[in-house]
Amino acid sequence: MKLYSFFRSSAAYRVRIALNLKGLSYETIPVHLTKQGGQQFSETYRHLNPAQLVPTLIDDELAIGQSVAILEYLEETHPEPALLPSDAAGRARVRAIMQSIACDIHPLNNLRVLKYLKHELGVGNEQRDDWYRHWIAIGLEAVERMLADSADTGLFCHGDTPGLADTLLVPQMANARRLGCDENAIPTIVRIDKACMELEAFRLAAPDNQPDAEV
Repeated sequence: MKLYSFFRSSAAYRVRIALNLKGLSYETIPVHLTKQGGQQFSETYRHLNPAQLVPTLIDDELAIGQSVAILEYLEETHPEPALLPSDAAGRARVRAIMQSIACDIHPLNNLRVLKYLKHELGVGNEQRDDWYRHWIAIGLEAVERMLADSADTGLFCHGDTPGLADTLLVPQMANARRLGCDENAIPTIVRIDKACMELEAFRLAAPDNQPDAEV
């Protein structure tokens, strides 16, 4: 398998974690999102991913260009170790946590949105960062309630083994910390993030450990 990735992309980070948790080998192909006007906008890459976003997973002749779809594909094609619960209610809960991050938080803070705010709408850096922290706070506080108020939360988001919800939570927390977001209101998330980062699969997937990492 090949993973087209950018070291700082939280969506690519999710997939790297899942590949590691499942013990799957893959080749990283860096796609720099700002150099050369954004390498994701090349004709070659658009052929692989019409949305011109990262990540893209290549498995034989198949190209998948949405991180959550990639996660579900990996779960279905490589079911062990399982990253989704065995019961329907548990899977629904995990997917709700995943979608709270992937659908409610991440799109508002995606690089192309932040660039549009700055370059097209003339929003200053301080206001842009305020925008980022505002939506992160609202989104993560909702996830915190989902986790803190549920008996299904264990050492990780669902039970005592890492799963797909954790693959989304950890990259979102990395982004939040990079922008100096307040962690005081999300103690359960902070605890789970710490537990995840004690595992090699999460550490190896971190942005600083990627071949295209930059200071």
